[in-house]
Amino acid sequence: MKVIGLAGWSGAGKTTLLTRLIPNFNAQGLRVSVIKHAHHQFDVDVPGKDSWRHREAGAAEVLVASSNRWALMHELRGAAEPRLPELLSKLSAVDLVVVEGFKREPHRKIEVHRAANGKPLLFPDDPGIAGIATDTAIETRLPTVHLDDIPAVAALLLRAAMPVEEAVARSAATR
Repeated sequence: MKVIGLAGWSGAGKTTLLTRLIPNFNAQGLRVSVIKHAHHQFDVDVPGKDSWRHREAGAAEVLVASSNRWALMHELRGAAEPRLPELLSKLSAVDLVVVEGFKREPHRKIEVHRAANGKPLLFPDDPGIAGIATDTAIETRLPTVHLDDIPAVAALLLRAAMPVEEAVARSAATR
């Protein structure tokens, strides 16, 4: 199992790019999972439904299962936010895990940069950035590809992806 990150400022197009990349990877016969970091309080449950009521009542975890999918919701209840290695250990084995966000973690990442966003590049300050997907010319020795060239972006992610064990070891070294 390999892992690669997509990092960039809000509004750069990380989610849009990823929704275009996943079908490309699937067409190559790769199984892909995603870990998405949310910077705000979020809920995947519907208020008033049984599972929501169980969590509101104080359950530490609620697992909802049907014939189509299952979802596990874990309430932190004041505990520290889990780091990337802990979250990676919860996934089933796949060919590639794409991490959207977690830009402070030391795993290898591809920066998503959109000129119209008006934000500075992350790569000069983040040694984990191995390439840039952008819509503008950038002076760098890092490999760069155009955001709309999905096969090129996919190839860049696959080349830069690292074994999950290496990503976990890097994270442990920064604790």
